Amino acid sequence: MNIGTSYKQHPIDGDYDVIVIGSGIGGLAAAALLSKHAGKRVLVLERHYTAGGFTHTFHRPGYDWDVGVHYIGGVFDPDSSLCQLFDDVTDAGLQWADMGEVYDRIIIGEDSYDLVKGKEAFRARLKEYFPKEARAIDRYLKELESTVGWADLYFAEKCLPTFLSRLVGGFMRWPLARKAKRTTLETLATLTSDQRLIGVLAGQYGDYGLPPAQSSFFVHALVAYHYLEGAAYPVGGSATIAQTMLPVIEAGGGAVYTNADVQEIVIDKDRAVGVRLADDNELRAPLIISDAGVPTTLGKLLPEETRRKHRFDELMSRHTDSIAHVSLYIGLKQTAAELGLSKTNLWVYPNHDHDRNVERLRDDPDAPFPCVYLSFPSAKDPDFEQRHPGHATIEVISMAPYAWFESWKETRWKKRGDDYDAFKEELSERLLETLYVHCPQVKGKIDTMELSTPLSTEHFMGHRKGAIYGLAATPARFLEKRLRPRTAIKGLYLTGTDICTLGVAGALSGGFLTASAIAGRDLRGAVAKGAEEARAKRATS
Repeated sequence: MNIGTSYKQHPIDGDYDVIVIGSGIGGLAAAALLSKHAGKRVLVLERHYTAGGFTHTFHRPGYDWDVGVHYIGGVFDPDSSLCQLFDDVTDAGLQWADMGEVYDRIIIGEDSYDLVKGKEAFRARLKEYFPKEARAIDRYLKELESTVGWADLYFAEKCLPTFLSRLVGGFMRWPLARKAKRTTLETLATLTSDQRLIGVLAGQYGDYGLPPAQSSFFVHALVAYHYLEGAAYPVGGSATIAQTMLPVIEAGGGAVYTNADVQEIVIDKDRAVGVRLADDNELRAPLIISDAGVPTTLGKLLPEETRRKHRFDELMSRHTDSIAHVSLYIGLKQTAAELGLSKTNLWVYPNHDHDRNVERLRDDPDAPFPCVYLSFPSAKDPDFEQRHPGHATIEVISMAPYAWFESWKETRWKKRGDDYDAFKEELSERLLETLYVHCPQVKGKIDTMELSTPLSTEHFMGHRKGAIYGLAATPARFLEKRLRPRTAIKGLYLTGTDICTLGVAGALSGGFLTASAIAGRDLRGAVAKGAEEARAKRATS
């Protein structure tokens, strides 16, 4: 089922207070929060045929697959800010399935290491694996808590008006910046000299797209801490996230339109006043929010004169795009239970030297994949069997440089030629080799499969060079003062992961930051109250 109203079939009527470009979770969250807590009528415009960004799903007969949501942490504690935020923007309409004790399994060569639910259980299990590193493991967990503890102050500064940010912004950013400016490897190396332990601790680096020597320790800490109390998967699949947010936006008089491709942000006297669509239709609103990503917004949607005036090109030159990836979507005509598929994600590495493995792939396309991620969505989702009885799904994902596919970038989707199809088949076979090592029971039982490439991401998501995570999670990114909701152009705001941090939780929090900046107040109290009321209403309905 597609989410949203198709612009191809229905004209856009009425006046709106806010126009949001892009319906990723950051854009939808900003729209829902402004609808509920600021009295705004919000119009969301999505270029794709369905809303949701990386939370959308796609379907084939007998199957559906998520394209970007594989697990989420922090959603079972009703007092956590993330749980409250989800419940507020969905009116508590989203249900979660627990992934169990082991949410991630790190496989390095012939050895495997389970990451288990609960901080103390996590601590104990790591010490079983590395008994000589007990002190380093304790220090590591303390460092995670210390780093994440400064995040609220750091993100709150992004919502301040410009004059306040100039006065106190440095003091609010400084405690976190001290930690964010160091790479993951630099920080871990101060805790232990055991290279295999470092490889295990950094074994979720695919969640933020950069190996230890390149990524900011801040993003590592956010991700690792996020999952310490376990992980969950949305019941009904990842599309239910956007599906449950849509009624909240509509209840406030807003709307979400798909097939509505924004080509330009209209600027009048250095103020954003509207957007121009691909069919030249111009829509006006006092406030414009872009969830299209910072590179697309500042580098493509704004007039060249505006970009030059505010030195946006200079801003972009300081930052790089995140990794691109390939994803093999597999369907099987047996259930997850019959096939013995687990809820646990598998992270498969050739050895513990993640940075060297990534470097080798860049230098040699025939080198082993530096990381292969195996996810089993039909095992995680208790509703999958209701939608597709007798079937199961697997996703096999790895990083893949955009340069591998650049020669086909001017071709059309599904019409890229025999050479492209042959290359995809070769990559699929390489990914299947890893799958069969760790799930040999599925060999010979695959009913259907197809591979997405960085060109698929670029085509459907509009992300430059297929960047799955937007801007790369380098230290420089988290030290950048201009990556914030409010831009130098009056009436133009940014939202989503690029102004916050990565993943669904990062995008959702980005929507919260933007809504708070526009509302002119910290919306945490309103969100907590809205979540409590939504839960009570659901409980009595």
